[in-house]
Amino acid sequence: MKVTIGQINTTNGDIDGNVNKILTAIEKAKTDGSDMIVFPEVAIHGYTSFDWFQDRDIIAESLEPLERIIPATTGIIAVVGTIRPNTETDGKRLFNTAAVIYDGKLVGFADKTLLPEYDVFDDPRYFEPSDVRKIFEINGRKIGVVVCEDFWNDKTFWKERLYDVDPADELLVQGAEMIVALNASPYNKGKIKLRCEMVAHRARLQKKPIVFVNLIGGNDGIVFDGASLIADEEGDIILQATAFEEFVETVELDVRQPDLREITGAECESIRQALVLGIKDYARKNGFVKAVLGLSGGIDSALVAALAAEALGAENLLCVMMPSPFSSEGSIKDSEELVKNLGCQSRIESISATFEVLLKQMNLHKPTKGGESLAAENMQSRLRGVILMAISNSEGRLLLSTGNKSELAVGYCTLYGDTNGGLAVLGDVLKTEAWEVARQINRNAGRELIPNKIIDKKPSAELAPNQFDQDSLPPYELMDKILEPYFEDKRSPEEIIALGNDPKLVYEVLNKVESPANEFKRQQLPPTIIISRNAIGVGRRRPITHKYKRKPKIQ
Repeated sequence: MKVTIGQINTTNGDIDGNVNKILTAIEKAKTDGSDMIVFPEVAIHGYTSFDWFQDRDIIAESLEPLERIIPATTGIIAVVGTIRPNTETDGKRLFNTAAVIYDGKLVGFADKTLLPEYDVFDDPRYFEPSDVRKIFEINGRKIGVVVCEDFWNDKTFWKERLYDVDPADELLVQGAEMIVALNASPYNKGKIKLRCEMVAHRARLQKKPIVFVNLIGGNDGIVFDGASLIADEEGDIILQATAFEEFVETVELDVRQPDLREITGAECESIRQALVLGIKDYARKNGFVKAVLGLSGGIDSALVAALAAEALGAENLLCVMMPSPFSSEGSIKDSEELVKNLGCQSRIESISATFEVLLKQMNLHKPTKGGESLAAENMQSRLRGVILMAISNSEGRLLLSTGNKSELAVGYCTLYGDTNGGLAVLGDVLKTEAWEVARQINRNAGRELIPNKIIDKKPSAELAPNQFDQDSLPPYELMDKILEPYFEDKRSPEEIIALGNDPKLVYEVLNKVESPANEFKRQQLPPTIIISRNAIGVGRRRPITHKYKRKPKIQ
C-alpha cells in the first residue's frame, strides 16, 4: 500500500485556498500512484479558528467544502481533517473530525474523543467529544483513524496520562491493521524528537504501521512545524516530512527501508526555523510584504533583523536607528555593520532634540546614573515607538517588536515603547536562547552575519549614562535558569531551588514575574511567536488583579 503525507500550510477561514491545496495534493498523490493521502487536523477551516467555530453560519455550512473534495478522490483514499455539525440537541454544536473519502464517495467520519484544554489548546470550548470508535475497511484493509489527542494517550509510552481512555489502542484491539493520525501539534522545544519516539514506540510495540500527519504553518503566534512521519510495523521511520515546510510525498508501507533524513537536529536551529516561519506566515497571511523594526545595536534587535531578512527578504526590511543622548557610538556603528551584512534598508531618526523639548515641557530631569528619572527613561522608548508606528502606518510595514522573554517576564520593558508592534518575535525566547540562535545563524552563514561585537556586548537599554541591564536585573545566565523551569515545566520555587539555584534569587525573580504591574504589561503585548510550553499569553493565563505572592517556606 502506498501512502502520501499531505502536510499543507492552512490559513484560518481561507476555505477556498485550503481546499485548493488539498485538491492539488490529491492530484500529486495520484500521479505518484498512491493508494491513500492523509491531511492534518481541521485542514479545511484551520485548526486555530477559535470562536469562529461557534458562529452559526460556519456550523451550518461546515460540510459544504467536502462536496468539492469528494469527486476528486477517484481511485484513492483521502483522509481529511475537518469539522461537522452535531445533530443532537444537546452538547457543543461541532465535532472535530476526520472525513474518510474513497473513490468519489464519503465513507464516514472519525470524530475526535479526547479534547485538550491545556497550554494553547481549548477544544472543549468548541467541540463535542465522541464516544464512538470504528474501523474503516477499504479494499480489504482495516484502517483505524484518530484525530490528534486521540493518539497521544498511550499508557505504555507516557508515565502520566490526562485521560482514562486510549482511542488508538481501542481501534487496535478491534483489529485495525494500521493507524492513521491527523494532527495539529504546535512546535515547542523538544516536540519533534518526542513525536518521533512516540510514533516509533507504538508501531514497534503493536507491530502495526502508523501514518502521523501534522499541520505546518504560522497562525498568529502558534507555529506548527509539520515534521510528519510514517513508521512501518517494525517501528522504523520510512518517511519523514521536512520540518517547517509544506511536504507532499509518497512511500510504500512495505518498503522496509528507513528514511535517513534527519528531522531532529539541533534545537537552536529548530527555534530559528520556527521564528522565521512565524514571521513569514504572520506577514503573508495578514497582507504585509514589508516590515520595520528599531535597531539598537543590541543582540535582540539584531537577531530579529536577521530573522526578518530571511523570512521576508532583506529588500523588504527597514531597520531604523534612533539614537538618544545616551546611545553609544559603538551601537550605531555595530548596527550599520549589521545592516551592511544583511543588505537591508536603514535610516537614522535621532530622538535627541524631541527628547530635550519634552523634558522641558514635562519639567523632568534628564536621567543620570542610577535611573533617578524613570519617566524620562521611558519617554525615550516611547518616542522611538511613536516613530516606528508612524513609519508602519505611512509605509504599510509590519512593525516587529524585539523584546525577549526574560525581559518581558520580569517587566523590564516599556509599555507603548519597545512593546509596540504587530508581532513580538522574541517574546517566547529567553535572553540566553537569543544568544544561541544568533550564533547558530552565523554558523549557518559561515561568517559573522550578526557581528560578534553585538553578540558579546554587555546588555544595555542605553536610557541613562553607563546603564547596563545588570544594574536592575540579575545576570541573564542566572535568571533564565529560574524562568525556564518555572514557565515551561511549571516547577514550584522549591523544585527550582533543588536544581541548584540560589533560594533568595528564586523568590526575587518569581515575585517579579507574578507582579500585577508586570502582568498588566504582558497582557498588552503583540501576538508572540511561541516556541515553548506554557508561553506568556495564550499558553499561560494569569489575572492582572491578584494578591498571590511566592513566600519562602519556614524551615
